[in-house]
Amino acid sequence: MHVTLSIPAVPGACSVCRAALPRWAAAALLAGSAAAQQSAPSAAPLELRATPMLAEKLSPDGSQSPTFVSGEQITGRANLETIVQGQAELRRPGLTVHGVKMTYDQTTNIVTFDGPLQVNAQGNRYTATEGQLQVDAFEGFFLQPTYRFLANDAHGSADRIDVLDPDRATILNGNYTTCRREDGDWRPAWILRAKRIDIDREEDEGHAEGAVLEFKGVPILPLPAMSFPLSERRRSGWLPPTIGLDNKSGLDLSVPYYWNIAPNRDATFTPQVMQRRGVNAQGEFRYLEANYRGRVQASYMPQDRLRQRDRWSLFAQHSGSYDTGLAGIGPIDLNINLNRVSDNNYWNDFARERMSSTTRLLVNDAAISWARGDFSFTARASKWQTLQDVAAPIVPPYDRLPQLSGRWARVDDGGFDYSVDVDFTRFRADPTLTRQPNADRGLLRAQLARPFTRPWGFFTPKVQLHATTYRFDRELEGGANSANLTIPTLSLDSGLVFERDANYFGRALRQTLEPRVMYVYTPYRNQNHLPNYDTGLYDFNFATIWAENSFVGGDRVIDNNLITGGLTTRLLDPESGRELLRLAVAQRYRFSGQRVVLPGGTPNSPGWSDIMFGASLNWNPRWSFDTVVQYNPDTRRSMRTTIHARYSPGPYRTVGVAYRNQRDLKSESIDLGWQWPLSNLIGKSKENNARQSKGGNSCNGAWYSMGRLNYSLSDRKVVDAVVGFEYDAGCWIGRIALEQMHSSTTSAATRRVMFQLELVGLSRLGSNLLSTLRNHIPRYQNLREPVPPPSRFTTYD
Repeated sequence: MHVTLSIPAVPGACSVCRAALPRWAAAALLAGSAAAQQSAPSAAPLELRATPMLAEKLSPDGSQSPTFVSGEQITGRANLETIVQGQAELRRPGLTVHGVKMTYDQTTNIVTFDGPLQVNAQGNRYTATEGQLQVDAFEGFFLQPTYRFLANDAHGSADRIDVLDPDRATILNGNYTTCRREDGDWRPAWILRAKRIDIDREEDEGHAEGAVLEFKGVPILPLPAMSFPLSERRRSGWLPPTIGLDNKSGLDLSVPYYWNIAPNRDATFTPQVMQRRGVNAQGEFRYLEANYRGRVQASYMPQDRLRQRDRWSLFAQHSGSYDTGLAGIGPIDLNINLNRVSDNNYWNDFARERMSSTTRLLVNDAAISWARGDFSFTARASKWQTLQDVAAPIVPPYDRLPQLSGRWARVDDGGFDYSVDVDFTRFRADPTLTRQPNADRGLLRAQLARPFTRPWGFFTPKVQLHATTYRFDRELEGGANSANLTIPTLSLDSGLVFERDANYFGRALRQTLEPRVMYVYTPYRNQNHLPNYDTGLYDFNFATIWAENSFVGGDRVIDNNLITGGLTTRLLDPESGRELLRLAVAQRYRFSGQRVVLPGGTPNSPGWSDIMFGASLNWNPRWSFDTVVQYNPDTRRSMRTTIHARYSPGPYRTVGVAYRNQRDLKSESIDLGWQWPLSNLIGKSKENNARQSKGGNSCNGAWYSMGRLNYSLSDRKVVDAVVGFEYDAGCWIGRIALEQMHSSTTSAATRRVMFQLELVGLSRLGSNLLSTLRNHIPRYQNLREPVPPPSRFTTYD
């Protein structure tokens, strides 16, 4: 007969001994209960409710919880010791122990096991030939143990495990892996063997001494000492080295050190060695406070052997809100953005680390802003660093030292919307490069609108006033050293919305028809003799075709006498409101020719403009299609065409292709990006396909292809490319990719080889490939995204 004994936690209390029911009696009771349920009337479905009895964390007073022991035979002395033999079991909150023979010393709360035992401590499982535990502190040892941790499913074996407390243990002469154990003669794909492994689950960190990392049975990396994470939680220490190889810098080795200063602050220091350039030192500091945040990145390379000079960079961002302490004033916002590099070639040589391969204008900007009610004010200072290319020089933008701007605006004030914007800017630059005088410019923009809106449409008359005044530091052609302009604008914008229920392809839909007409009039004021400090021409698209002014900035206001018409129809899901199809067309008619242009610009003639056609299709969430065409009716040719299609049937499966043609720039290209499991292409089993849709997680292996190609049809060459493969073996992932980047049309391409071995639950070795894949491939998914740890009740015994 099996006996269960309840041992209260309070010393001196009476022990209660009760005999468990024989198995045949329990079976009879269960059968009778089932029969009673069948004969009883049907009840409401059983509802599951949350209960604190299944809390993940144990109560702090867990030591006061009772301990239950059971077995085939129980002997001992009350309140002193209990000896359990035959199917011995000990249970208390968060701990279950099974063994052959167990001796429980109630005075010290120590349990000694003779013979094989199994332990489940808050989901972490151990087996051993013998062992000893202090139950309250969970402190003791196991001999010839095996173990499996709940958080990351890591497991292994050892000569001995010393358990220090519920969160810390020391593994002696043991091993560590996350590879799933298979039946038969199993050998893990990777395993860490060490003389000592310290596990600290409170810090989510492991530390190994005298270790050797084996991969596929081959020792690949001796490690006198190493630390590794037990979860995705941040921790201080050396990060895995990153290795790269490209045709300019040669072999590139970086060994980052991460410093987890505080929950809201951290820093990374990265010594770097480049085979052809020399030694580089990089650093990054990040901080996050209640009212401000920021980041500082810097690097320094003494004597670059390829450029024969020191190289450095500094990038810093800070944003915050600060209380002035003044009644009625409120907080002010501060934003700082600094970007400086040592020389003009930096963007070409070090594009991957901190800046885009086409970034040649670096802004250094600081701004203080304030807002209260309808008012706002900003003071800013901006200075640019222009990285010149001898083969493709650019005109640097003007520094703004300073720029002061304010705004007063109200919406729906008696049915009216109105605003006033004022701005004063001091523009400064090297006149030998800009070939224009520097200037102080004052700007005022005011507008008044009266929107009339109804569910079936809208009508919005609006008047605007644009006024500027200039003071130049030297005379213009004609002898003027100042200028003043005042330009009014009138616009009438209107639109209707018609709806009807429709049915297409057997699907109930809601269809809209939305015509829109807008008239704009701005009288001509001669501005072509004025310098241009911050103004550019809007790109012609569906958004800007409805703009009153085709210029962005304060130095030009286009003269307009035109009408714009457009028609849009949409198909909507009547239940969710999701847009399934959109078709749109828009065109302008100019009653008089354009006369105001930017320097070197071409005015538009009277008559019809190019026609904008647009289509967007999202009939199925797996498919999407978008296209925009700018069509010239005079030449009967498209001036600009963009077509984009995407197919994403599931996780780790996406293909996107884009075609772009800008006839005025003589640019035509195709862009292709993808991530796809290769088993779908080489005919593996359905089971493997299902496994791959979940991101692998099997030691049978799964191949994936990923990449992005940008091919210039006009130049007949690949401009930028990233092409590679991933192999997911469950407990490890291998990645390899080739990258080609062109930073300019004249410089040679940078080509590099990247490879990475990810030992799941331990470390990533090789290049920082994941960052490259995320930045270049749209909708790329990591095969091992972080997941919350499982419940300790997952492995409940």
